[in-house]
Amino acid sequence: MRMRTLAAAAAAAAFALLGTAARADQLADIQKKGELVVGVLGTDEPATFVDPKTRKIVGYEVDLVNAIAKKIGVKPVLRQIAVAARIPELQQGHVDLVAAGLTHNKEREAQIDFSLTTFVTGQKAVVRKDSGVTDIAQLAGKKVLTIRGGTQEPNIKKAVPTAEVVTFDTSQQAFQALQQGKGIGYVDDEAALLRSVAKLGPKKADYLVLKDNLSTEALAIGIKKGEAALKKVVDDTLRELEQSGEAQKIFLKWYGPATASGFQTRDFKIDTDRIDG
Repeated sequence: MRMRTLAAAAAAAAFALLGTAARADQLADIQKKGELVVGVLGTDEPATFVDPKTRKIVGYEVDLVNAIAKKIGVKPVLRQIAVAARIPELQQGHVDLVAAGLTHNKEREAQIDFSLTTFVTGQKAVVRKDSGVTDIAQLAGKKVLTIRGGTQEPNIKKAVPTAEVVTFDTSQQAFQALQQGKGIGYVDDEAALLRSVAKLGPKKADYLVLKDNLSTEALAIGIKKGEAALKKVVDDTLRELEQSGEAQKIFLKWYGPATASGFQTRDFKIDTDRIDG
């Protein structure tokens, strides 16, 4: 009787190991279906946004995942997801990767894996000049607007504990609310924030981007936990883009001096998996 029990236990353990191996072979599944499904925001210009002329989703992160799909030999399929749904969509297998302004921090590392760092940015605040606010500390007790489900809200609360934070589904909604006078300030990643302000044209003179960062964010592509083969091909592709100079070209295309973001230089390289927070 005991031998049967031990045999049954051994069989169950072997079956569990086989099941784990099967579940951990996502790369093979992607190759079999011929598609790499990537969750993107589609509202985060210039990282992922809808081109008004072609109506297709384009951007910095799109160029990176297109290169990954090409490396695997499959078709890239972009699926728009909400900020708050990024990790659940990945965990539940609705998408293969997430390229959606995802900050790599310790809390999230317990839930999913990350690629090499693809972008480093700071989170800043822009305020209405008529508010009289000139530094972050002066946001204390005031209404600050931002996007729901990102690191912006906890970073605001950490920097200014008494600020009243109001969140919206998209950055566009939050920034529009600032323009409508529904808050004193708006917080977002620097590149996205500067681009939003630039689009105001002459009216941008009514706003002030505060000098100091609330935080520094290392962004990366999200990968389902334990998918070592998929992570390797993602990281290998990113390293090749960096070493060939293509990563620099992609950066300048979307963030360089000739763009609305107007970054003069790229002060990071895609070669480490940096963790912030």
